[in-house]
Amino acid sequence: MTTEIDRIKLRRWRKRGFYSETVLVKLLQKKGYNAVRVPVSNPSLNPLPDIMARKCLHFYAFEVKNASYYAYFPRVQIDKLFRFLDLFCPSGNEKKHAVVAAHLGKRWLFKEISWTDWEKNKLPDKVRILKRDRGNLNIDTCYPQ
Repeated sequence: MTTEIDRIKLRRWRKRGFYSETVLVKLLQKKGYNAVRVPVSNPSLNPLPDIMARKCLHFYAFEVKNASYYAYFPRVQIDKLFRFLDLFCPSGNEKKHAVVAAHLGKRWLFKEISWTDWEKNKLPDKVRILKRDRGNLNIDTCYPQ
């Protein structure tokens, strides 16, 4: 049995995620990407990212977290990004990018996960992004034609 307080907390938690996803879509579009939010808020086994984006010939699948200081991305969510890209993007792996994105206050950090790790079944149990980290993906300058 869930109480009314639990329902309110769950709604607030979902709104935070929706807000960050919407902000990232607008940011990507401003930077020249074609981006859409995937409106699925259930933790299903379907390989769907939070956001799909394309710029030139490159495809991106984003998993987004809203946090104040750090964000954790479990292996299951990272695996979904790769399965989505593998199933639905026909180009070679060099043009497909699985990205975890942390919205930490006003700051965004992006970390691209290696295809080699996924292909060799060596994904980490979880990926952690701290506010003091530096991401390995810059959405302003990445992957020109």
